[in-house]
Amino acid sequence: MPSEDAGGSAAGRPAAGRGSDPLARRLAAIEAILLDVDGVLTDGTFEPGDEEAGIPERKRFHSRDGLGLVMAKKSGLRLGFVTGRRSGAVRERAAELSLDYLREGCFDKGPAFDEACATFGLLPEQVAFVGDDVQDLPALRKAGFAAAPADAHPAVLESVHFVADAPGGRGAVRQIIERILEARGQLDAALYRFWG
Repeated sequence: MPSEDAGGSAAGRPAAGRGSDPLARRLAAIEAILLDVDGVLTDGTFEPGDEEAGIPERKRFHSRDGLGLVMAKKSGLRLGFVTGRRSGAVRERAAELSLDYLREGCFDKGPAFDEACATFGLLPEQVAFVGDDVQDLPALRKAGFAAAPADAHPAVLESVHFVADAPGGRGAVRQIIERILEARGQLDAALYRFWG
């Protein structure tokens, strides 16, 4: 069962592999968030399609993660997807959310992380990366704040600063975004936009 913080959201936990003492400073420095898609924004499953035949691949995204991305964007954070697959569903989701960066068909995510930093004009310590599997490790190791959903590969869980209580595609991204916004002093204002 997830632990709860005073605000009622799942609290997550610092990962065992990287110390948690500088976590608040790391979070406060973040200006952009890059996310893997399959296994982070989805539960990792999909229905294959045939784009040439006009049959799109189908993925399921969680609405809480989507709202978290909207909150992050409205709070001034830059957002991007770095995914190993090419998918119309991902391009559509990226357009819906007005993402600042999209890199598809990218198996080695380290160079994509560097490219995104250059695109944003940010240092690696200003960019968060959320990933769930071993191909995400090069980007996770470069990121100023590295996070993963609860059901990530064990090697990822040992390599990140923070592990969400929720699994991929089930609210992990929202929880991670709320932690970043809280450290930046923006969480209350971001939530207030919707319930105020």
